[in-house]
Amino acid sequence: MNRRLLLRSALYSATAATSLVACDQFKKTGLVDTAIAQAPTVQPPAAAAPPLQGQPSLKRRAAAKGLLYGAAAQPQILTAEPDFANSFAQECAILVSENQLKWEALRPTPTQFNFAGGDALLAFAQQHQMLFRGHTLVWHNALPDWFRETLTRANARHFLQEHIATVVGHYAGKVHSWDVVNEAIAPEENRPHGVRHTPWLELLGADYIQLAFQMAHQADPQALLVYNDYGLDYDTVQDASKRTAVLRLLERLKSANVPIHALGIQAHLWGSETRFSPEKLGQFLQQVADLDLQIFITELDVADVELPANVAERDRLVADHYRRYLDIVLAQPAVTAVLTWGLSDRHTWLTSFQPRPDGLPVRPLPLDQQLRRKPAWEAIAAAFDATSVRQLLSI
Repeated sequence: MNRRLLLRSALYSATAATSLVACDQFKKTGLVDTAIAQAPTVQPPAAAAPPLQGQPSLKRRAAAKGLLYGAAAQPQILTAEPDFANSFAQECAILVSENQLKWEALRPTPTQFNFAGGDALLAFAQQHQMLFRGHTLVWHNALPDWFRETLTRANARHFLQEHIATVVGHYAGKVHSWDVVNEAIAPEENRPHGVRHTPWLELLGADYIQLAFQMAHQADPQALLVYNDYGLDYDTVQDASKRTAVLRLLERLKSANVPIHALGIQAHLWGSETRFSPEKLGQFLQQVADLDLQIFITELDVADVELPANVAERDRLVADHYRRYLDIVLAQPAVTAVLTWGLSDRHTWLTSFQPRPDGLPVRPLPLDQQLRRKPAWEAIAAAFDATSVRQLLSI
């Protein structure tokens, strides 16, 4: 891995580990006493595990291994629900903007920018000494209504340049990393290099990906710049094809000296899916690491839509999926951040996008609706505890 980038990452985690103040950490890595009751006339019972609510937070466990843990959130929820905000600050070292930095939220008109939501999230992160992560600069979804009728081949580059310069410039020096381009690969569409058909491809050709990274780097040379995508996790024909296409994209960007620093693997997982291959996924992660790129797990959750209704059984299966996946990816030292797409079952996109057919509430995240730590939390914590410390390399 590029030593300069790994050093920046290590400095970020070191700050989180020593004070759990992640503000200037992870540009970028590295930071219990159980009473045993013994009855006088019977065999002493085994040591009791500490209650989950009293154990060190996920951010502390991650920081101890040179990792970052955080989650996505929305400002109106952090403002309206103090209990949720407190839990978020307790567990997370980095806050990801769930929707507020997408075009649809930022650009009410072709000539206006609305930073209110993003600024509120940044203020929360700064108040709680957390890092702040931007999502996303270029995507084919969440575009404003005016986009299609306004952008043309003649002006699209200007709009892209203006958007990235304005948005990245607004947060320059305050953002740990940006998802610069999101979900640009779709091999099933059978286009050259597996590039997805999007408005950006129509308007600017495949070079829009490279352009976006160059523009973002110019606007904030200190931010880590990330290509982010889903469907890279399982041992299926579809995921294998996508891993290959994403790897080829990263190779092209690196060979062209494009300023890209990390791959973001969304990891929207399915609790009912069993087709994991540690060997194949591990090989892919190593190939990405060999390009001197860091790897972030950016949108982790486990959908329970096809799992049993029984809560205890469902929670166990979700937790097992978290642990199995994290054990695979954390074996790769280039994986330096794990971010869940939400923290509590109280607020998850899966409620709307993957509702259970039996109508029961979904349970895909580390905390339940009452903000209690679940088996999923325990699985993530155990995976952090079991992984090796990320080493700080000297320049």
